[in-house]
Parts: sequence; C-alpha cells; structure tokens
Amino acid sequence: MRRLDQLLANLGYCSRSEARDWIDSGAVTVRGEPADGPSQKAHATDVRVEGEPLDHPDGLILLLHKPLGLVCSHELREGPNVYSLLPPRWQRRNPVITSIGRLDKDTSGLILLTDQSALVHRLTSPKHKVPKIYRATLAAAIPPARVAEITTLFAAGTLVLPEEKTPCAPAGLNMISPREAELTLTEGRYHQVRRMFACVGYEVVALHRSRFGDLDLGDLKPGTWRELPLDFFNLPAVPSAGATPPA
Repeated sequence: MRRLDQLLANLGYCSRSEARDWIDSGAVTVRGEPADGPSQKAHATDVRVEGEPLDHPDGLILLLHKPLGLVCSHELREGPNVYSLLPPRWQRRNPVITSIGRLDKDTSGLILLTDQSALVHRLTSPKHKVPKIYRATLAAAIPPARVAEITTLFAAGTLVLPEEKTPCAPAGLNMISPREAELTLTEGRYHQVRRMFACVGYEVVALHRSRFGDLDLGDLKPGTWRELPLDFFNLPAVPSAGATPPA
C-alpha cells in the first residue's frame, strides 16, 4: 500500500503538494468511495482518478522507433530527447523512464524505454550478450577483395579501438551492398559501429538499429512506440509506486 499523495506523484498525475487539491475536488476514489486525504493508504488497483484506473502502476516497457535528431539523455543541455515523445504524465513518473542503452542523435532505430531498473541492468550487461543489429551506410564502397578481410577482423574479437585497451567482442558483418552493411554487436561501446568502420578506413554516414535481441521495429513509424508486457523478458517487475512491497 502507498499514501495517495505519493502514489499520484510517482505516477505523474500531480506533485505531492497538489494531491490534496485533487482529492478535495472528488477526482480520486478508493474502492468506489471518495478518498479521505493525501495520507490515506491504498493499493493501486483500488484507486481511480476521474473514474479511470491508475496509469500503468506496475511499470512500463516501451519499444520506440527513435528518429534522428533526438538524444537518449535526460540532460536538457544535450538537446531534444526521446522522452519528449512520451505523454507528459509518463515524463513525470518516478522511477523515471530511461533508455536501455543509448543511440546518439545521428542514429535512428530501435530503442527500449522502461522504468524497470533490473531490466536496464540485465539487457545492458555485457555478460548477457544481447545481440543488436545495426545497418550502416558508408561514404565509400568496400571493394569485394576487402570484405573477407574486414569480416574476419570483426569476427575475431581482436580489434582494439583507439584510446581503448580491451578488444571489441566478436561482431558479425553482413554486406547488403558495397556501401551498406549490417553489423551484429553484443556490446555497446561509445559510437562503436562508427569507430569500428573508421579503424578499417570507412566513414559511416548513416546508421540505423533494426533489431535488439528478438525484437524488431515491424511497421512502427519514427517517433512512435508500442508497449511490451512487463513479463516479456521473464523478469519480475521492480516494485513501483503502485506495488505492495514484499513482507
């Protein structure tokens, strides 16, 4: 159970100080009865706001088609971010919705957003080796004679990026055309795809992530998302604003 003011604030409805006004207005009910006050404790499933159940009290997992020009940071000084695409209430949630890994502003494609911290850790941890597929467009074509060389280098797990000491994990290269390549990674280093191609003399001029594990974008348009069930990754939801803590 949670205090109503905490519950409403954590789910982005209002601030804790504003909760009394919401309750006094009769907008909040508990088990069909007007709420008593901000300090009243209740299960999220028993609470209604203007007759509607609470908005995703157990958490969110979103698969987003990230457009170009947006960052995956909450730092406003870094520019417009992917969270601005979400409903205002979701932007005010606590725990905050964050990205699982990042795509820079010049990279489009599949990104996962969630408020489930254990899922963020699980899917970004190198030990879980979640494959991610990127499609890179290169400034110049790779001659057929070099394709096998580069493929072997990327797959060997021996490529050391500039200013790093640890080699990249083995990566799979599949050439779609002389200037288009698919690269499968199981880690997520800073600007890794661009830096790997730079090491073999090729500039990436466009980059798109098409898959994350078993997930793909399907027919999602840039800037739109679809929800995934909380048990999609077989991971229990982190106790949230609406959950009852373990005894």
